[in-house]
Amino acid sequence: MTRDEALALMHEYTESENLRRHMYSVETAMRAYAAHFGEDEEEWDLVGLLHDFDYERYPNADHSPTDEHPSFGVNLLRERGFPEHLCEAILGHAPYCGVPRTSRMAKTLFAVDELSGFLVACALVRPDKSLGDLQVKSVKKKLKDKAFAKGVSRDDIRQGAEELGVPLEDHIQFMIDALRPHETGFGLGGG
Repeated sequence: MTRDEALALMHEYTESENLRRHMYSVETAMRAYAAHFGEDEEEWDLVGLLHDFDYERYPNADHSPTDEHPSFGVNLLRERGFPEHLCEAILGHAPYCGVPRTSRMAKTLFAVDELSGFLVACALVRPDKSLGDLQVKSVKKKLKDKAFAKGVSRDDIRQGAEELGVPLEDHIQFMIDALRPHETGFGLGGG
């Protein structure tokens, strides 16, 4: 599957501009980590772009491991010949699916998913609505504020960094650095 095909699929299933922006931010983070680890940037890009494409139509409030998000989307991707290791990474980003995150790709997707959303939230409350001068210490302070972006799992953010084997501070800084040049695509800064 090419990126254009993945983008068309994501747009077909996702009308919400905010959810699309989230997938763009995860795509950007995945590509940056793929480059950092010397992995296949195109594959990692696709996983980031498609990890939530079915969420809007099949949100899975009951956390079914086999129905709705992300299982619906993964089944559709399998029908279209999407490689199994990419499907497993997408399933692994939802702990309730019970798919172990054994690959570096799966661990990274889990690690960047919640944090990318949290970093965008941090930027949106800044006067310039930008990641431009966002600092790790500010992000960590916001992580302690349970009322801020309360839908974001702090436990998943911490666990994601642990699974990657990097200190949380380093992971946050890497993500800020990866997202900052592309922030207008996520509705930040001048976008």
